Amino acid sequence: MWKWVKALDRVLRGEATRLPELSEETIQIPAVGLSAVVVGLGMVYGACMGCFALVNRQELADRFGQLLASTVKVPALFILTLLVTFPSLYVFNALVGTRLTLRAMLRLLVASLAVNLAVLASLGPIVAFFSISATKAGYGFMVLLNVLVFALSGALFLTFLLQTLHRLSIARRGPAPSLSPVTGPDVPEGPHPPSDLVPPPPSVPSPYEPRAERPVEVELVEEPGALDQIEGYVLGRHVKKVFGCWVVVFGLVGAQMGWVLRPFVGSPGTPFQWFRARESNFFEAVLETMRNLF
Repeated sequence: MWKWVKALDRVLRGEATRLPELSEETIQIPAVGLSAVVVGLGMVYGACMGCFALVNRQELADRFGQLLASTVKVPALFILTLLVTFPSLYVFNALVGTRLTLRAMLRLLVASLAVNLAVLASLGPIVAFFSISATKAGYGFMVLLNVLVFALSGALFLTFLLQTLHRLSIARRGPAPSLSPVTGPDVPEGPHPPSDLVPPPPSVPSPYEPRAERPVEVELVEEPGALDQIEGYVLGRHVKKVFGCWVVVFGLVGAQMGWVLRPFVGSPGTPFQWFRARESNFFEAVLETMRNLF
């Protein structure tokens, strides 16, 4: 378990996505173990979301029922969204010419989801604090707060995904060819006079005193982080457009998937239920919540 956590730390610090690590055109991570960490982090944030129902519902069964539902639904949300959007990502990846294999693409998505869920879990205590301190009237605020947290983590997830795809395309090109040293004029072959017969060059006395050697200043090269762009390389315009379209698709699918799996927070005025009836859509519901709140 500890090695899986260390693998997550390497991904967050950018050590797993540096160019030397991507020489084999894939991310060297324990995909199965990191997937387990991703599920665990999702359950942590889901439990933080369920804290609102834990303190604002009357029935004990409703409290713990909503807490359990939120804990299970958050990792399910990401897994289902990934299943729906993975075929389109693989096709878009093939169109831009990165030519990653199916296994390499799955590793990349696991690492990207690890970044997403790590950000969510890190913000979980803040969500839990507002959930416990809010009253029943603060339900709308809690919904919008969770939407904001999901949007922030999703933006970092997509940034990490695009930057890593960019680095994989750079690593695929291989190292730059090294320049051959400049050679002097060819020395004709043949017998050469012994070195002891060649007179040494005359020594010219220098009128200057020898100066103390200056210390050599070594410039430290900072390793790029997980979200930093590699200097000297830019994404092509068509690559940005193609993956920009996929980013929009992923965001829309993720938002609507969350609406299908609702409730996550649990309205205090309604009885607990695992799923609500299908109605409206995510964006209309968010606008209605903002109107009621403000």
